[in-house]
Amino acid sequence: MGHLSTHVLDTMNGCPAAGMTVELLRHEGESLVPLKKLQLNADGRNDGGPLLDATTMAAGRYRLVFHVADYFRARGVALPEPPFVDRVPLDFGIADAQAKYHVPLLVSPWSYSTYRGS
Repeated sequence: MGHLSTHVLDTMNGCPAAGMTVELLRHEGESLVPLKKLQLNADGRNDGGPLLDATTMAAGRYRLVFHVADYFRARGVALPEPPFVDRVPLDFGIADAQAKYHVPLLVSPWSYSTYRGS
């Protein structure tokens, strides 16, 4: 059964990004429709399981927005204003609603990377 999940690792501190805010939106034409806004748990994941499950998963274009600067400020990291990495918008496509899509983010105040996980 298809589903969408995410996981964020704080590479500055070598730990999951517990407490980071993440938004999930769906592209509909030129508009973005908000689907979820959540805070990551102690493992850097969504407490409620997948962001989209077999009943809500649909092919299409999506965006995850990771609130990186807010997370690091809450951890006491002194950031410049404006921060180098503030919010990370990640646009991606779901071509097969029956497949598993995992979108990890590795992040520091100065860099980030992502990939399609398993």
